[in-house]
Amino acid sequence: MSFGITKTIPAKAGIETLNSLYDGSRDEFEFHMAGSEPKRLKVGDYVYTIFNDQLHGRLRIKRFITGATNPGSGKPRILIIVEAPGERLQTPLPKRGHRGTRYTDGEDWPQ
Repeated sequence: MSFGITKTIPAKAGIETLNSLYDGSRDEFEFHMAGSEPKRLKVGDYVYTIFNDQLHGRLRIKRFITGATNPGSGKPRILIIVEAPGERLQTPLPKRGHRGTRYTDGEDWPQ
């Protein structure tokens, strides 16, 4: 299994955003999570992407940027820079979307 987090791509971002993570049109992408320092994540772990209640793929974490703040609340947050393109599943798997960040051992990722 491969440790990481799941992040939901918002519907308003559109399928174009999801596709751009896996089609080679970009070389990195930025996700964010609450906190001032990553406690359980490390470089090399994964961000698993959910869109429309389906697990679509995963991207390897390249680096963290600390010291950022949430523009709405002013609370600290960590920017997670991932390598793109990532690994995309041929057929997405059912996975309920959510807000925020959830840790995973990659149990839904096919072996």
